[in-house]
Amino acid sequence: MTVLEHLEELRRVLIISLISWAVGTIIGFAISGFVLEILLQPVRAVIGGQHIVYFTGPIDKFFLYFKVGIFTGFILSSPVILWQVWTFVAPGLHRNERRFAVGFVASAVGLFVAGILFAFFAMPIALRFLTGFGSSDIQYFPLADRYINFVLIVIAIFGVTFELPLALTMLGLMGIVTPAFLRQRRLWFWVGIFIGANLFTPGVDPFTPLLLAVPLILLFEVSILVISALRR
Repeated sequence: MTVLEHLEELRRVLIISLISWAVGTIIGFAISGFVLEILLQPVRAVIGGQHIVYFTGPIDKFFLYFKVGIFTGFILSSPVILWQVWTFVAPGLHRNERRFAVGFVASAVGLFVAGILFAFFAMPIALRFLTGFGSSDIQYFPLADRYINFVLIVIAIFGVTFELPLALTMLGLMGIVTPAFLRQRRLWFWVGIFIGANLFTPGVDPFTPLLLAVPLILLFEVSILVISALRR
């Protein structure tokens, strides 16, 4: 393909992805109340009570639901977006490697969901540490916007970073990395994962980055085994 053909293909991928995200956002906004109840579970587990979070402006609640709808729409449209990513990448692969199309999309969705589920496991631990730190005279008063921002950032970080083995597998199939290369530089990758976890996770506690780094290291090791098996 020429450069112009690549750009045309990229434009097609972006247009279809944005349309699917827009449709997903409409559905996401319709179910945003249900999704919001799920997002409130971590803070409910920490502080309990009937009134979990608060808002201070008259339009804050609407924007909160809209924000949740946009994020939910992205998750709902992710299979379509990932399929479009595959169609853009596939021409650079060999014919025998293109048979992994369905597995690529299914794995990407599965890893993203696994990251979200693990984020919900990690958030109560992080919240208990962050809100319980220091004097008991200082109490946590969760504002809706700040809390939801925190939750969505954590979910996005865990969901995206859990795609690490898929990204490495794709690089392995394209011949950019090899199992031997990854094994020889294992320590550097581990250090990079720890540094990245500390840079991208919100808060200053030591537990949230650790809860992200440990599964990523395990997924990194799994990706080496997967690349070795697929290259045989």
